[in-house]
Amino acid sequence: MSMSGPKLLTVILNYKTPDMTLRSINAARQAMAGIAGEIIVVDNDSKDGSFEAISTHIQKQGWDRDNHVRVIQSGHNGGFGAGNNVGIRAGLSDGSRPDYVYILNSDAFPSPNAIDLLLTHLESTPEAGFAGSYIYGEDDDPHLTSFRFPTIAGEFEAAIKFGPVTRLFKNRIVPIPIPSETRPVDWLAGASLMMRQSVLDEIGLFDERFFLYFEETDLCRRARKAGYRTDYVRPSEVMHIGSVSTGMKTWSRVPTYWFDSRLHYFVKNHGAFYAACATCVHLAGGFLHWLRCLITNRRSGVPPYFLRTLAWHDLSACFRALMRKGKQDTLSKPVIGE
Repeated sequence: MSMSGPKLLTVILNYKTPDMTLRSINAARQAMAGIAGEIIVVDNDSKDGSFEAISTHIQKQGWDRDNHVRVIQSGHNGGFGAGNNVGIRAGLSDGSRPDYVYILNSDAFPSPNAIDLLLTHLESTPEAGFAGSYIYGEDDDPHLTSFRFPTIAGEFEAAIKFGPVTRLFKNRIVPIPIPSETRPVDWLAGASLMMRQSVLDEIGLFDERFFLYFEETDLCRRARKAGYRTDYVRPSEVMHIGSVSTGMKTWSRVPTYWFDSRLHYFVKNHGAFYAACATCVHLAGGFLHWLRCLITNRRSGVPPYFLRTLAWHDLSACFRALMRKGKQDTLSKPVIGE
């Protein structure tokens, strides 16, 4: 790493997708030409031979020369945020700290100038802490990756799916239409996201209590609270297949960890009462949407059992929290006669 200029650490997290990950590494290598930096690949405890396959290929291709590409093990699968944190904490091979960290999904492939455009933007825009790319699919269709922070109003709008409500809460709708030019947003999906190391030092890394989903939302919110923007950099383009590791496209039901992450996000950032209100208005909006679809004989488009699972999940979590509080109160009471 003898080049001058800011140092960049690219982190690619692998989970049981070795061939896809190698393709992503190669695209990142080409996009990092002329940039002082390294790529670190974190195998998130795949236990399927991924670590060995990726390591062997990198050595055969000579990508590991001068420590430009390294492969490490996470030791356990703690999820997206935890796995990326392993790579961020590992840092550069010479022990120095990078100026920027770039998170790239293992099924994402940056165009030749995509990484440099993000780096240049952050170098020239000190008020921006994070910067992300325009994401598109294999069919060239754009992917929606720009969002507002979730709110109670946004929860109701998303659940009821009703035109007049959408117009009323137009500034609370969580998805932001894909920007046609570079602009600030609340948060970006983490398929291609560059972050200032100094900002991470100030606000901390990904919250590892999120297994999957909402971890980028939370991180960008912490950056916003510390005074740093998250910018959508339109000229930086990355092709993303999507959901290869998570299998989201083939879900028959939304998994428990999504509900866990959603609840943790609201409780952590807004408190338990706000989280309960957000769930109640989502359930109310969802019920009204279901009722309208029933009357008009339309498909709801909602995953099977979503509303009942949301209600039961959050109610159970509330009950467990009350039980824990009760036990703590009991243990904290003084014993008579002491």
